Amino acid sequence: MLRVSLSGNWRIPSGLPEVDVVKRSLSESAAERFLEFDATHLTGWDSRLVAFINKCVALCRDRNLKFRSEGLPEGVRSLVRLANAVPEKKDARVSTFKAGFVQHFGELALHLWQDVLGMVAFLGENILAFVNLLRGRAQFRWADAFLVMQECGPQALGIVALINCLIGLILAFVGAIELQRFGASIYVSDLVGIATVREMGCVMTGIILCGRTGAAFAAQLGTMKVNEEITALQTFGISPLEFLVLPRMLALMIMMPFLCVFADLISILGGFIVSATMLHISPTVYFERIAHAIQLNSFLLGIVKGSFFGFLVAFSGCFRGMQSGYSAAAVGEATTRAVVTGITAIVASDGIFAVLANALHI
Repeated sequence: MLRVSLSGNWRIPSGLPEVDVVKRSLSESAAERFLEFDATHLTGWDSRLVAFINKCVALCRDRNLKFRSEGLPEGVRSLVRLANAVPEKKDARVSTFKAGFVQHFGELALHLWQDVLGMVAFLGENILAFVNLLRGRAQFRWADAFLVMQECGPQALGIVALINCLIGLILAFVGAIELQRFGASIYVSDLVGIATVREMGCVMTGIILCGRTGAAFAAQLGTMKVNEEITALQTFGISPLEFLVLPRMLALMIMMPFLCVFADLISILGGFIVSATMLHISPTVYFERIAHAIQLNSFLLGIVKGSFFGFLVAFSGCFRGMQSGYSAAAVGEATTRAVVTGITAIVASDGIFAVLANALHI
């Protein structure tokens, strides 16, 4: 048995003995089976003594020795028992494992697949809600739809006019610089008219509404989830899709054709400004060329694309909003994802429309 005597004041900041003294004593006598302490002459102690005793306990555990704490003060014994009551878990520390490229790619693929499945399920639920509306059984209020129409229609005319006027100016300016080289400046009006009616009017309007209205839909529905308003509607037996989502989708799909026609007119007007100032083309010639260049199928193609883009904007905004979590950060993330999803869907679907229009000779 090895007895360690403790004496003096163990509150001294430095100069206290280390556990190496006990370790050397145990090494000198391999026959020791017990380790105990004598604190009769101990005048004061603090956490330094507790740390010293804990090191001695660990030393006894490593050497398969029995530790006796009867000679220690009661406070020290209590702290030592508390320190050794719950051993440290081996897996409690946070590992710094770095996932490889294959794992990242697999997780991304699974996330995208789950996202696609969620979109398909959400689309099916909206189709069923629309069928219930046609049958007159949907929990739908036209007053809500008219309010959304006002928000995404007349109130959006300002930003739609500004952006599309600039688009018309840019198209006419670029066309004027290139066509002047060949003495074909008169065809600037054809360029502006065809590009605006078939592509730029509906695409730019869809992107504008994606950042304006689609983000608003996602933020509104996400905030309703945070405030548990959607849960309250479900508690009262009201379908959130029929009461909240369907009015927004119908309103945007109805207003998008009118916004596209307005955008086309403003963009053509912007092209006229450049044509009149740079190329000195008279209004009569410019608008006659516009009327000659724009065909009915091109105009209807832009309207159909605009309605479909309105559906994509409303669908992405409502889907991300209903998918939002229950925190302010989750609402912000849902809003961002709604804008990204909407713009990506618009660009991708516009490419598909271009291929189909070329195949059908439209």
